[in-house]
Amino acid sequence: MQIPEVIDYRQKNAANALLPEPSILSSSGWNDIHFELFQQPSFEIVEHSHTMHAIASAYAHPLQKEGNSNLSGERWLDGKRQYETRKEGDIAIIPAGISHRCNWKNSVQFGVLALEPVLLKQVGQDWLDPDRIELMPRFMSERDPFIQSILTTLKNELETAGIASLLLVDSLKTALAIHLLRNYCTLSPKSSHYSEGLSRSQLMLVTDYIREHLDEELKLVDLAALVRMSPYYFLRLFKQSLGITPHQYILRNRLDRAKSLLQQGNSNIAEVAVTVGFCDRSHLTRYFKRAFGLTPKQFVGERSQ
Repeated sequence: MQIPEVIDYRQKNAANALLPEPSILSSSGWNDIHFELFQQPSFEIVEHSHTMHAIASAYAHPLQKEGNSNLSGERWLDGKRQYETRKEGDIAIIPAGISHRCNWKNSVQFGVLALEPVLLKQVGQDWLDPDRIELMPRFMSERDPFIQSILTTLKNELETAGIASLLLVDSLKTALAIHLLRNYCTLSPKSSHYSEGLSRSQLMLVTDYIREHLDEELKLVDLAALVRMSPYYFLRLFKQSLGITPHQYILRNRLDRAKSLLQQGNSNIAEVAVTVGFCDRSHLTRYFKRAFGLTPKQFVGERSQ
C-alpha cells in the first residue's frame, strides 16, 4: 500500500514537487500561518495529507476566457469523494492529518492558506478543551465571504512589495481562528461573557507600551501578554475600549508620530519611516497618503513654502 505524501507548509516550496508548476507567490516569516498562490494547468495531485490545517480558494486563471467560469473537478477528503463546480471564491477546508487529493479540469489559479493546529488551541482555550478542538472537512462547493476577505487581504499584502504588517497578519489570523472555531469545529464553543473592555490601568499599560515601542515589531500575542489574557480576549476588549483594533491604533500612532517629526523639520523621510516603525520610505508613503491625502514629500514641501 502506497504511503500518502505529506505537505508541510513550514518548509519552503512544500507543495511544488506534487504540482506541475511552482507557486507564484509565497509568504515568509508569518508565525502560525502561511499563504501560497498557485497558477496551474489542468492537473491531478496524488493523495496526500497536511501537517497544518489548509484552506484552499479558487480564483479565475488570468488567461481564462471571459465568461468561462468552469473550474470544475473532483476532490477526495478523508475517503469521501465529491464533484465540485468550484465557482470563483469558493473555499475548501482540509484539516491537518486527513487524506486528500483532487483534480482540476481547467487551468486555474488558487490560493492555499495553512494554519498551525496550535493556533486554534491557543485562541480556543477560553471556549473549549484545547485537546478536543477538531475541524470539519469542507468541500469546495460554496463561498465563505469572511474567509474570502481575509484571504484577499493577505494576498494583497504579499503583492505590495512584501511589506505586510506583522500585527495586521496577527489580527487576521486571530479573527480567522475564531471564525473557524465558531463555524467549522466539531464541538460548539460555549458562550462567553464579555466585560465593557480593558480596565483603565490595563489600557494605559498597553497604550503606553505601544507609544514607547513604535519603532519595534509589535505582535498581538505580546500585547495580550502584557495584561495576561489570550490574544482573542485582548483583541475583543481592546476594540471595545477604543473602538478600533490594536493594528489600527498602532498605525494611527505611527502616522501621527511621523507627521509630528516632519513638522519639526526632519525632512529625511526614510529616517522618519524607520523611526516610527515602518519598513521603509515607500511603506510610510503608502499609508501617509491614504491617511492625510499627501505623500510625506508633498507634506514637507507644503510646510517649507
